[in-house]
Amino acid sequence: MLPESLACPPRRRLAHHALVLNRDGAVLLIETTHGSGLTLPGGSAERDELPHLAARRHTETATGLVLALRTLLAVDHVDGQLLPEGLHFVHWGGRLTPAQETVVARHRPPDHVLGVHWVHDARLADVMPADQHRRLLQARAALTRGLHLPLLLRGSQVQ
Repeated sequence: MLPESLACPPRRRLAHHALVLNRDGAVLLIETTHGSGLTLPGGSAERDELPHLAARRHTETATGLVLALRTLLAVDHVDGQLLPEGLHFVHWGGRLTPAQETVVARHRPPDHVLGVHWVHDARLADVMPADQHRRLLQARAALTRGLHLPLLLRGSQVQ
């Protein structure tokens, strides 16, 4: 059964995610009531909400973190099968400081977030849906190679 928000789905979905690492290099993933497996924090934007602010809002709701997301690591087109076609944007959230890791540990997420997890690379394929795992691997590879896209607003870099 589809969530209520998709009862009348848009023709194309836009999802905005944040890739966040802890000091040990583990990836921040969330578990929700409306998905199977763990996923990067994120979700869709509201009408006229800027992409990086949508990713930041969803990340803050799930984890308590308020991050400056100014860089895109990957854009993934997902064809329409069960849901309408979609574009998934992966924003770089950075490597957390000890204080930020404490924020995550103390945060009480809303009911739809069942858990927040730090997962090392060796376990990612076991806990994530395959397509999301592949998206994450591509974003990590771009990060490692120093490849990224600046996030622009009307042609100027977002501050």
